[in-house]
Amino acid sequence: MKIQNQVRDDKGFTLIELLIVVAIIGIIAAIAVPGLLRARQSGNEASAIASMRTIGGAEATYAASCGGGGYAPTLENLALAPAGGVGFISPDLATTGVTKSGYTMTLAVGTDATVVAASAATCNAGAATVASFYAHAEPVTVGSTGQRSFATDNRGTIFQLATGATIPATMAGATSLQ
Repeated sequence: MKIQNQVRDDKGFTLIELLIVVAIIGIIAAIAVPGLLRARQSGNEASAIASMRTIGGAEATYAASCGGGGYAPTLENLALAPAGGVGFISPDLATTGVTKSGYTMTLAVGTDATVVAASAATCNAGAATVASFYAHAEPVTVGSTGQRSFATDNRGTIFQLATGATIPATMAGATSLQ
């Protein structure tokens, strides 16, 4: 009688080896995910600050060239183009309450609501201009899309509030970024 030698093929991984690899990947992911979320939140905050600067600069340009010395009371008015030109802000900021990069942007009349020029006197035939403006940005979800809220007004300074709550038009409780 002849005995056959059976050769066993042991190629591949054992279940234990695969579980160890999965556990290592899980540990690496647990370490990396919070850092990625913080980076996203930081990027959203930088975008909100840039939007506040954009609105402030657009308002200054509007007052000097189009508004008869006054400011646009809404983002819609600031986005209107003068005859043969372009609007003072980009279309992504052109509506009140717009959400951009996890922040809600709003433009309103500031603490001085005095009408400076009637709508007929503005170059874009928008609305009457006012003596002051107040722009603010709050995170959609505090702690997730952003931690801080931001605001600016006709003084051109960017203010922040660490709680993410709306900064009042008087900027009470907020600190300056500049």
